[in-house]
Amino acid sequence: MRLGRLVWKFFFAFWLALLLAGGAVGTAVWWHHQSEREQPAGEDDRLLAGGPRVAVAVRAAAAVLGRGGEDALRGFLADVDEARSPRLLAVDETGREVLGRPVDPAVLAQARERAESDGPRRGARRVNDLDGKAWLLFVPAEFEDRAGAFPRPPGEPRLPFGRRGPPPNPWLPIVSGLVASVLFSALLAWYLSKPIRSLRWALGAVAEGRLDARVRPLLGGRRDEIADLAEDFDRMAQQIQTLVGAQRRLLHDVSHELRSPLARVQAAVGLMRQDPAKLDVTVSRIEREAVRLDELVGQLLTLSRLDTDRRDTPREPVDLIDLASAIADDARFEAHALGRDLRFEGRGEAEALIWGELVQRAFENVIRNAVKYTADGTFVEVSALADGDVFRLRVGDRGPGVPADELESMFEPFHRGSNTGGASGFGLGLAIARRAIDAHGGAIHALNREGGGLLVEITLPLAADAPQKE
Repeated sequence: MRLGRLVWKFFFAFWLALLLAGGAVGTAVWWHHQSEREQPAGEDDRLLAGGPRVAVAVRAAAAVLGRGGEDALRGFLADVDEARSPRLLAVDETGREVLGRPVDPAVLAQARERAESDGPRRGARRVNDLDGKAWLLFVPAEFEDRAGAFPRPPGEPRLPFGRRGPPPNPWLPIVSGLVASVLFSALLAWYLSKPIRSLRWALGAVAEGRLDARVRPLLGGRRDEIADLAEDFDRMAQQIQTLVGAQRRLLHDVSHELRSPLARVQAAVGLMRQDPAKLDVTVSRIEREAVRLDELVGQLLTLSRLDTDRRDTPREPVDLIDLASAIADDARFEAHALGRDLRFEGRGEAEALIWGELVQRAFENVIRNAVKYTADGTFVEVSALADGDVFRLRVGDRGPGVPADELESMFEPFHRGSNTGGASGFGLGLAIARRAIDAHGGAIHALNREGGGLLVEITLPLAADAPQKE
């Protein structure tokens, strides 16, 4: 697989960061060690050892001599010598070493000179014992290996203090650090770029029309911002798939609904040509079908404008209870003409910023739908009230009701219930009502009433900044 540019950016960024961090730490450690080491000023200073370890040994010997005297020092040095610690020498003012070991005059002269210095970690020190006798404590830079402990082949030079073999290869830690940083940077770059490649694949799939492409299942148990982005993409793809599917169904339903009246118009025209005497009847038939087609096209335009026109139209303050009361009064006249009645109950005030025409169309479709399906001699119950920050409109009828499995699908475009009794209509009224209510962040649902009939409830938030459903 070809690596993208983002992978290389991640890789080199992490690698450079690791190299800089490792170099900074290594430099700090090196300077720290350099500060702890005492670097002699002249060529003769190389005769004495220095550093923290030597300073500790000298201080320990000085403490033993100051508290236990010459005998205690002799035992201490013997133990140090057996432990293969630094070869610490103790020389009195006459030049005699406490254990009788030979002392190089040049080393002794350098030790006396260093004992006079005031360095923080001196490698030589003058100490008086309990009897007031002065001693010089120091460690030579080179010492003989212990007999039998580290046998040295003939001709091999003596090793400096603290060395037991050849110096380590300086390239070993450098190469190890480079290899480790390359592997770590490559792994981290791959880990960060892999979900981006998956997201790119999914975008390409959606662009090709495969709307079922999803990214989140490809990321496994990942939990970070990239996984959140993948979930957002999946929600977007799901929404697009739903909308495209709905539009396809709508196009299919529209074509089916238009075909029936057009077929009847064509049949009327053919009948008129065959028998001109039936001109009045066929013209009336064509006129009815034209009105039906006009009504269908009008409702389709209303449904489409719910997603477009409202974006450019400002909201206006409307009292929802007054709006529902006015629509109920108009519907009451229609109910009386059908031998039915309508009762309205409204309490309080419920003013909200809304698109008035959309909400009016939603209320009107629901209430007129109830008047259409309620049984003769019954009445439709309409109640409107403000419940805190929510407005509620309940519309109940005494009609045949709706099967339980159709309570949700009845709000889909062109849906006609199985028990409508052949009532006229296109099945767009409740779909328009739902789209209008959703545009205001509200909700609409239906349930069957006890004793028969249907109850539809609309809820609308009264807050001006209510979220909208797209």
